[in-house]
Amino acid sequence: MAKKTGLTRVAEKVGKAVGTADRRARETVKKVQHASKVAKSELTDISREIESLKKRLQKATVRMQKALR
Repeated sequence: MAKKTGLTRVAEKVGKAVGTADRRARETVKKVQHASKVAKSELTDISREIESLKKRLQKATVRMQKALR
């Protein structure tokens, strides 16, 4: 088997470093995507609750106005 040159060893180290960085970047992107999906669903839930509270407030306002008459 042929002896590896210094250039080959350096190229392997660079390739390994690039591969590791790429893997970590992909993992980070996955985590961010998951976090954004969770945040979106929470935002949807909160907006539904706000709409529900608006309706309850309108009903309570109508009842109070009737009671004050």
